[in-house]
Amino acid sequence: MLHLRLIVPGNRTDEVLRLLETTVGVTHLVVLGGAARDPQGDVVMCDVAREAADGLLAGLRAAELDRTGSIALENIDLSLSRRAERAADDAPGEGADAVLWESLTDATHEESTLSATYLAFLTVATMIAACGVVLDNAILIVGAMAVGPEFGPLAGICTALVRRAPRLAWRSLVALLVGFAVAMAVTVGFSLFMDAVGLFHVEDLAAARPNTNFIYRPDWFSFVVAVLAGVAGVLSLTSAKSGALVGVAISVTTVPAAANAAVALGYRAYGQAWHSMEQLLLNLAGIVLAGTLTLIVQKLLWARHDTRQKAG
Repeated sequence: MLHLRLIVPGNRTDEVLRLLETTVGVTHLVVLGGAARDPQGDVVMCDVAREAADGLLAGLRAAELDRTGSIALENIDLSLSRRAERAADDAPGEGADAVLWESLTDATHEESTLSATYLAFLTVATMIAACGVVLDNAILIVGAMAVGPEFGPLAGICTALVRRAPRLAWRSLVALLVGFAVAMAVTVGFSLFMDAVGLFHVEDLAAARPNTNFIYRPDWFSFVVAVLAGVAGVLSLTSAKSGALVGVAISVTTVPAAANAAVALGYRAYGQAWHSMEQLLLNLAGIVLAGTLTLIVQKLLWARHDTRQKAG
């Protein structure tokens, strides 16, 4: 279940209450007349089944409540109520399958912001991967994958393509391109510094590297894994199972490929750098393609459900 809190102008309260009372999956309706001060109005609260929330949010936005008042939605960790159980049973579909498009858009918007924190995480992840590349250490590669925040902008691009949101698409693309450009540039300097102090050696980069040579050897398996990871990543976001994102992060060779390219550029091993960039682009393309198709399929499947209303 989800908890919905609204601030409603006094002259719109009856309209909003009619919408809430006729929407299946809504229960525990509370009205606090005149309780809101900024903006002024009535406070209306209720619980709503996850599978009914997206349609309800669309109705509230159509009433322009997001402009004249406020709409806030949060997850309920525990709800012990027979009414809540009945509301969830009456709502169409399963809550785990429901996509809250407003929530997804808001989450990907935040995750795809080109902030100092985002750049720091991506840069640190790339430098960790650079150490893994030179040492041929798979543990460091996996650690770097887990630290990298690049799935946020990738999910933002997928969401923007499905929702036709050019601003979100541009924001996500800028975060992705600028983020990797900055991370790789800093990692080139980091690699040269490590070489100067005798910790990195060009011979290590040119060695066989059985544990990490897959990074600069893209193949169809790379694309297949990226596609599967894109599907899993989007499903984890839409179903609120964020724990699965860790598995997604450590299954795709994005940050390690950028790191290998940066180290190779520092040593002027342009062939290896080019193949690493191919790996990076192949994985990014696979994630975006699979993520976008997954969202389209979810949208089509959920459209089959009848947006029923309560009888009488």
